[in-house]
Amino acid sequence: MQRFVLSISAFIILAGCSAFRPEITVITPVPEIVKVSEEIPVRTGLEIFLASAHDSTVRYGLMTNQTGVDAALNSNIVLLDEVVNLVALYSPEHGIYGAEFAGDKVGQEIDPQTGIPAYSTYRKKPADIAPILDGIDVLIIDIQDIGVRGYTYIYSMAYMMEAAQIAGKRVLVFDRPNPITGSTVEGNILDPAVASFVGLYPIPYRYGMTIGELAYLFNEEFGLRCELEIIRMAGWQREMWFDETGLPWIPTSPHVPHAETVLNMIATGVYGELGVLSEGVGTTLPFEYVGGPWIKDPHRFAAILQERIGPGVKLRPCFFKPYYGRHTGQICGGVQLYVTDRNAYRPYLTGFIILATAQELYPEVDLFGNENRWGMFDKVSGGTWIREAIQNGDDPHSLEARWQADLEKFMTLRQKYLLY
Repeated sequence: MQRFVLSISAFIILAGCSAFRPEITVITPVPEIVKVSEEIPVRTGLEIFLASAHDSTVRYGLMTNQTGVDAALNSNIVLLDEVVNLVALYSPEHGIYGAEFAGDKVGQEIDPQTGIPAYSTYRKKPADIAPILDGIDVLIIDIQDIGVRGYTYIYSMAYMMEAAQIAGKRVLVFDRPNPITGSTVEGNILDPAVASFVGLYPIPYRYGMTIGELAYLFNEEFGLRCELEIIRMAGWQREMWFDETGLPWIPTSPHVPHAETVLNMIATGVYGELGVLSEGVGTTLPFEYVGGPWIKDPHRFAAILQERIGPGVKLRPCFFKPYYGRHTGQICGGVQLYVTDRNAYRPYLTGFIILATAQELYPEVDLFGNENRWGMFDKVSGGTWIREAIQNGDDPHSLEARWQADLEKFMTLRQKYLLY
């Protein structure tokens, strides 16, 4: 099957033609027997599935990682192995246990509790994944997303869905919360010209959808067309932050130890692709620091940034030393980000304000000096125009104005795929 990426205009046009397409997405209602409580108000798709009866003759495969647990921290691998015929596991970037460094190749693994083999799908295209689905009848996808366009798990899901379509397998997506709410949407729509595995489809950087809703959108709008069923959550509401769900947070990757990390990752992760200004990776607070060895007066840096960014985040002047990665062993001046109002905070725009301000205050350090990093920055930011505007000295707030019209179109399209 040929995979394609639509421009946002074609994206909207096709949305209006959906009545002419056969419906192949099933949204599973929550069974009456599932209860929520004040202590744990949200039940994931995993727990909803486990509450139902299943055919023991069906062979299941499971794409997951360390985040696939229930509210009591029990592994979905073990839980599913007890109630269905689970025969294969599939992992995204970082491996089945999330232990591998970003970008590293992962070999075949074996789950020690069940003895079930785990196959890495990372760096494999759908046509290469399809043959390793031969031994299953149904593919389950159960993984915790973080709500950010540049995170690869959602594209691993998309590739698995396309591979399942090629192999003729049914797909079940167990829904889980968007940890940064399902109500706030922020950022530019990705330009298909820079589509990659850190930004495959024309969606905003912060899309405000659950992984189940995203699977529904991908399937219907981007030609995946697999036989898809989404197992809904019980109790989740769009305005919920992860700490309001009652569910335990499992580090989704080595540098996302807490749900609170995600907001600051949105702010600092994009400029980190340029490889100059530190985002705190290499310290015990990844994505919370901003700085470099050339910043000798962090108080001035913090004061100017604070005035330009405004409310929602407090910037503490500080010094820090990375223990690995960029600027290893060097004292860096800069700021630490403290989110004070997470509903008011707009981290994506904040990141570009940080980048533009650092470029203005420290012209002796060329943040865009390594042209080999431009391509990755463009892929993550979703287009060449953002880099070009910042290099040109444009006010970062003008970026927000430029992406607003396309963002509003996406908001209209998104509405038909919201399940809660």
